[in-house]
Amino acid sequence: MHQTIKHASDGIPLHLLQKTQFSSWLATQPPSVKNWLNSTQYQGNGLTLIPDSNGELACALFCSHDLQGLFASADIAKQLPPRQFVLNCDAQFELNAAIAWGLSSYQFDKYKKIETPRATLAMEDGAVAQRANHVINATCLVRDMINTPAGDMMPEHMANTVEAVALQFGGTFSQLVDEELLEHNYPTIHAVGRASVHAPRLLDLRWGDQQHPKVTLVGKGVCFDSGGLDLKPSAAMRLMKKDMGGAAHVLGLAYLIMSHKLPIQLRVIIPSVENAVSANAFRPGDVLQTRHGISVEVDNTDAEGRLVLCDALSEACNDKPDVIFDFATLTGACRVALGTELPGFFSTDNQIAQDLMALSENNHDPVWRLPLHKAYRNLLKSDVADISNCAATPFGGAITAALYLQEFVAPDIPWLHFDVMAWNNRPLPGRPLGGEAFGIRSVFDYLAQRYGA
Repeated sequence: MHQTIKHASDGIPLHLLQKTQFSSWLATQPPSVKNWLNSTQYQGNGLTLIPDSNGELACALFCSHDLQGLFASADIAKQLPPRQFVLNCDAQFELNAAIAWGLSSYQFDKYKKIETPRATLAMEDGAVAQRANHVINATCLVRDMINTPAGDMMPEHMANTVEAVALQFGGTFSQLVDEELLEHNYPTIHAVGRASVHAPRLLDLRWGDQQHPKVTLVGKGVCFDSGGLDLKPSAAMRLMKKDMGGAAHVLGLAYLIMSHKLPIQLRVIIPSVENAVSANAFRPGDVLQTRHGISVEVDNTDAEGRLVLCDALSEACNDKPDVIFDFATLTGACRVALGTELPGFFSTDNQIAQDLMALSENNHDPVWRLPLHKAYRNLLKSDVADISNCAATPFGGAITAALYLQEFVAPDIPWLHFDVMAWNNRPLPGRPLGGEAFGIRSVFDYLAQRYGA
């Protein structure tokens, strides 16, 4: 369950102030308010509730050192009583406050009834409320998809989700299923997913005016990753429902693009599979042919994400888009390098990378560039195929995985690869435990800036 922001003017006033504004605000208040704040020893920091002369709640006040921070006021959504509040703050803080409220109110209640009532937020500015709701809905779509257990988010369920989003915004949806993947030359997607009773698929969403610039998103959709024959230990397998987090990210990003009506021609490509164990599972040492014509020796069946992505990236290049973004829960090595809350990305275009880094510092959706260090390419050497799907060493694992993917991207097409955790390991303001979207607001802001929306 998530809570959108209402466009309305009725409700209990909720005043959000910078700490530096508190004194001047207090000077305009009646004696009853001044006396109440004095008696409760409120010093202009955090949340306080102010009653009227009858003891009813008259207003709520929240002061912060920095309301510019996206999550500065996030926790108040859970601290206020279950009433409707109307936002009252400087215009420059409205959007962030509304987004933070919606993200903080998120609860995943698909399987567990949550009856605790929550406060709701209204805004008089309908345009800002709409913008906030687009971000809230997109982020909660990502969270919901990742939080859903694998049994209910297999390739066929993912297909239904992608189709529903396409229809919501007037886009088109198509898919290739099982043997159709071989007929249309997507051999590695089929190889990874063929051992599952849930048939592998290539999901394809298209939206936008064909006269507009092309932007293509590719997302890793491994609905559950057992590791294949190189079976994961149980502890490492426990959260593998989140291994489709890349697919969730690109669908959430697509939601932002379509809801804001960016003037681009959008394509979303998701290879959706389960990496299961069965008699026909692909094996360590197998050599797979790819859509690109490159042969790949399977060093480890638990490095399956890059195998399904390589066919999808090859297809993404066929349209010659302006830029390709891919998202994937690809390597533990990236988490070792940057931690779980800072997504790493690789880019073949320095200008896009610089612009993205700058935007991410200002919009509180940080991303960090890692190098496509060419000297590590020979670590993917194979004696029997053109390339191995794994390096011979675990060191620099995020880099070697990105270098593998780069082999399947046309050198004249700008490409950015995001290696994301897709999961909050600890609760933070506005970010509960569980599935999470990383970097999609920054990429959206880049696209909006570039294409003039």
